[in-house]
Amino acid sequence: MTPVTSFAGKTVALFGLGGSGLATARALVAGGARVVCWDDSAMALDKARRLGLEVQDLGTANWSWFASFVLTPGVPLTHPRPHWTVEKAKAAGVEIIGDIELFCRERAKLAPHAPLIAITGTNGKSTTTALTAHILRTAGKDVQLGGNIGTAILALEPPSSERIHVIEVSSFQIDLAPSLAPTIGVLLNLTPDHLDRHGTMENYAAVKERLVANASIAALSVDDAWCRAIADRLKSRSHHVTRFSGEVAEGFHTVGTRILEGGNSRTGAIWLADVAGIASLRGQHNAQNAIAATSAVRMLHHGLKRELYRAALESWAERKGGGGKLAEVLDRDKAIVEEVFGDLVAKNNPDAWLVRIDMIQHGLSTFPGLPHRMEEVGRNGRVLFINDSKATNADAAEKALLSFRNIFWIAGGKAKEGGIEPLKPLFNRIDKAYLIGAATEEFAGTLGSDVPFERGGTLDVAVAHAAEDAMRSTAPEPIVLLSPACASYDQFPNFEVRGDRFRELVRGLPGVTPTGAAR
Repeated sequence: MTPVTSFAGKTVALFGLGGSGLATARALVAGGARVVCWDDSAMALDKARRLGLEVQDLGTANWSWFASFVLTPGVPLTHPRPHWTVEKAKAAGVEIIGDIELFCRERAKLAPHAPLIAITGTNGKSTTTALTAHILRTAGKDVQLGGNIGTAILALEPPSSERIHVIEVSSFQIDLAPSLAPTIGVLLNLTPDHLDRHGTMENYAAVKERLVANASIAALSVDDAWCRAIADRLKSRSHHVTRFSGEVAEGFHTVGTRILEGGNSRTGAIWLADVAGIASLRGQHNAQNAIAATSAVRMLHHGLKRELYRAALESWAERKGGGGKLAEVLDRDKAIVEEVFGDLVAKNNPDAWLVRIDMIQHGLSTFPGLPHRMEEVGRNGRVLFINDSKATNADAAEKALLSFRNIFWIAGGKAKEGGIEPLKPLFNRIDKAYLIGAATEEFAGTLGSDVPFERGGTLDVAVAHAAEDAMRSTAPEPIVLLSPACASYDQFPNFEVRGDRFRELVRGLPGVTPTGAAR
């Protein structure tokens, strides 16, 4: 746990008592704060009481008591309309922040130059975050992994100069973290998502941009127009930008399955790694995730040095009584600034975060992958079963469809706007579709006569029928693929439960041998 001492002796309101909310409440209490908790769920309130937390209806509370209001990221801040607690906080002039912000404030107090990699994007965040942490961990580093993936950030060990935090950050979390300034900020991609919570694509992109704009080094994909525009904008402001993905004149790019740094495939590039044959990194989207993780690891010590140099400038400017721009301080007192910088380097040792190229390849090759993300769950002879339950929109499902042919596709659930219309160019990869859930008729209309399909209704029926048809196929490697392109809420509590059920059903089929990491 990272105790939050910033509010010691003060009273903090907290709304939202899921996993991250409970972790936040505990961390605040451990740091000496009084925390007044509330949630719309009676079950969540009962759990908080059993844990010894103070529960009080924030609807009737006196908001002048509160030094701060901590909101869990699943609660609307602005759209479609602010949550009632947000309106009360604003009316009382109480700041509204989240758990990431609390962590950042503790980092500033405990170890302001502790390495921090923060990763965001529409798709691929979890895989890239886990892969980055895995590479660093296999290279012998002390790594804490969490945020929007797995462990809540305040349940992790505290920041220090000898420990790195690698965190996944959603747009909702960025919105609630005004002082988030990572060593490396990574933006993977931007496609329309969560627009019900941000209002417009422009608002959504602006939130994502804040993360990389405040990083010592911004690492951005240049594979979509939104990210390219952000990269160009930051570069025009003299921000340190590293571009990745595709064959670009700078930064990180691929040639086939190889990852290279600098130059291009013909001039001056360093060959870093090759993802060929790594099952957990199958597909072009995972090649991009691997490039992003590699760029974050490679740029880490540079980012730390940039932080330390700026800290040296600011420290000397403060000692001189302020006044003038930092560039003017450097011109006037460069030798002294360099001396301060040298002291900071000696204390923080940024070169300890260098990772050898062979260790990057080792980290990529040994990455087990994540459940529900192109996860191999079983094989029966030539037939391979893939769990991609995390594909809750067409953009995510597209990545899976691009990775295989002769697909027996299980799709459906609670449809997102646009359905599977964007996937039409990939229909020739699908041998047959098995439709489930509320989206069945909508998807049937889109598939039309282009793809044979059946209305399976439930996942149980769809798995059984897809397996039978795939076993009869004469293709070299038929793929039974759960990549729903839909949310799960019509039939399952979340995509994890849906994916777990798929894995269970597959491994219960006669002749199936379990494969993948979660055996």
